[in-house]
Amino acid sequence: MTVTGIISAIVFGAIIGALGRLIVPGKQNMPIWLTVIVGIVAAFLGTGLARLLNLSTRGFNFWELIFQIGIAALAVFIVAALWPKGHGHGPGTGAGTTTR
Repeated sequence: MTVTGIISAIVFGAIIGALGRLIVPGKQNMPIWLTVIVGIVAAFLGTGLARLLNLSTRGFNFWELIFQIGIAALAVFIVAALWPKGHGHGPGTGAGTTTR
């Protein structure tokens, strides 16, 4: 894979992941890097599903995009539910802090 392909996958993954986060209601306590990873994986799985169903995957394909966003939304829902609440976010969560 070329550098351009890697950059394209990251950018496209960020867009798909962000769209997935917009669909899931409520606040998701997951970092942006995890959203990008979820988006990249969802993009690959959505394309694979479209190919499995014998839908054309050349150029723009409406169904492929719908599959990618739907898988991203489902993955964001699952990952946000499993991701620790407040993991590394906000004051008092760093090393050396004590709870009284």
